[in-house]
Amino acid sequence: MARKILIIDDEDDIREVAALSLESVAGWEVVSASSGAQGLVRAAEYQPDAILLDVMMPGMDGPTTFRELRKNPVTAKIPVLLLTAKVQNTDQKRFADLGVEAILFKPFDPLTLSAQIAGVLGWH
Repeated sequence: MARKILIIDDEDDIREVAALSLESVAGWEVVSASSGAQGLVRAAEYQPDAILLDVMMPGMDGPTTFRELRKNPVTAKIPVLLLTAKVQNTDQKRFADLGVEAILFKPFDPLTLSAQIAGVLGWH
């Protein structure tokens, strides 16, 4: 059974590269959202196995979106991996303290992205 992944990122090219990578390398189903608000709706509708969530987005940022996902019983248990270009230790600690499964860094390697996700989530 193919894994279902939701990508929430405001950058079209990041969503496209990540989706293409996860579909072609791992054979996973991918749905995407271009904002935190749209991501909340898609997560509830689609019930993905995991969510890749961008940190920096206009409107509702990643940490706010994550907190909203946790408030909804339908999406509260979905594992979330943050995608960020911020590599400062203080930012990493703040993101880790949210309770996300992992923090992945941009730019990511499209050939190893699915292996990174699978490794973090124990999907072997």
